[in-house]
Amino acid sequence: MNEKLVDSHKYNLWKGRLEQNGLDVHKVDEIYSRRNGNGEVLFSLLLTDATTPEGDKIPPICFLKGEVVCVLICFIEKETREKYLLLVRQRRICDGSLTYEHPAGMLDSESDPAAVAAREVFEETGIKLPKEDLVELNKTPYFPSTGTSDEAMYLFYSEIELTATEIASHHDKTQGLISDHEHITTHVVPFIEGHKLITNTNGLLLDFMYLKDVQDWDLMKKI
Repeated sequence: MNEKLVDSHKYNLWKGRLEQNGLDVHKVDEIYSRRNGNGEVLFSLLLTDATTPEGDKIPPICFLKGEVVCVLICFIEKETREKYLLLVRQRRICDGSLTYEHPAGMLDSESDPAAVAAREVFEETGIKLPKEDLVELNKTPYFPSTGTSDEAMYLFYSEIELTATEIASHHDKTQGLISDHEHITTHVVPFIEGHKLITNTNGLLLDFMYLKDVQDWDLMKKI
């Protein structure tokens, strides 16, 4: 049985944030929704009639996506200490190109970002990683598309020490859930080269936040 939009966690989280920040929500029209195999709302296109505390109408279109996670996986070669990024490569609807990204995914109705992050890493890269091995970079979520979407992002990273042979074994593996239209190939590349491949702002921000957190000023200067 399909979940009703107004009963979904994503909808109520979004609407609750609007009201918490003083907006008066008069009406929300559901233009289109996509649901998963269990009937839960994945995302929706909404037309919103709402008034701000200042008495203005808020721009009406919202792409409802909810909370998401993005995870930087950094391999550190045991002998040389060189750093490598483990990226996922797939075609994206933004322009149809092959894009290079950090593993990422949506929380849906779940409330533990770290647990979801660990699961997404496994689904997209095949690496089993305890959530305790993930370092959280932001306690409260960031909003990458404030004008058109409620998407709220949590950023994580994990450093994994491996031999050169072990690092190479994670390159060019086929991953992803075909049921979710995911056709993913892993891509292992030296950090600087990987950073140059990333074109989404979330991934670029995550690179900088990771380098700052681990105080890797040498790599920071190079990018």
